[in-house]
This record gives sequence, structure tokens and C-alpha cells, in this order.
Amino acid sequence: MIDLKKKCWREKVTAEITVAHTLQFARELGTKMDAAEVAEFLNEKGLAQGIWMHMMQAGEAYIKSNLERRVVGLHSVKQSATRSSLLH
Repeated sequence: MIDLKKKCWREKVTAEITVAHTLQFARELGTKMDAAEVAEFLNEKGLAQGIWMHMMQAGEAYIKSNLERRVVGLHSVKQSATRSSLLH
């Protein structure tokens, strides 16, 4: 049963790359940009759309990988239980 009162329970997940994040990335790379320059950078030549598409593809791959591990894990548990019941 799903506990809707838990803070970690979600119906959807939203991820953002903000101007603040991008400013931090620029600083880490030693690039000096202000917020206006970063906003311009994110919005030029479809970069923001490309980032969104990349994030969606990465999210899809991550979800599928986790679902696959879960399914494989469930099959392993079921097979072990079946083998165990056959031995008794």
C-alpha cells in the first residue's frame, strides 16, 4: 500500500537545470559568466531543448535499468523459492 503522507512519494519527478546550477558549472570550469550570460547561453541555438531531451533519455535509461534489476531480482527470488519447495 502506498503511504501518500510520505514526503518521498511522487506521482511524477521533475528535474531542472537552473541558471544557478549553470553558473556553478561555469565557475567549476573557470569560466566567468553572469546570470544574464548564462540565461542567454541556455536559450541559444536550442541548447535548453537539447538539455531537456538528454535529461529525459538519461532518466528513461536509469528507470529501465532499475526496473530491469528489480525484475531480475524478483525472478531470482521466485526461482530460489521454487527450488527450495521442490527440495522439501
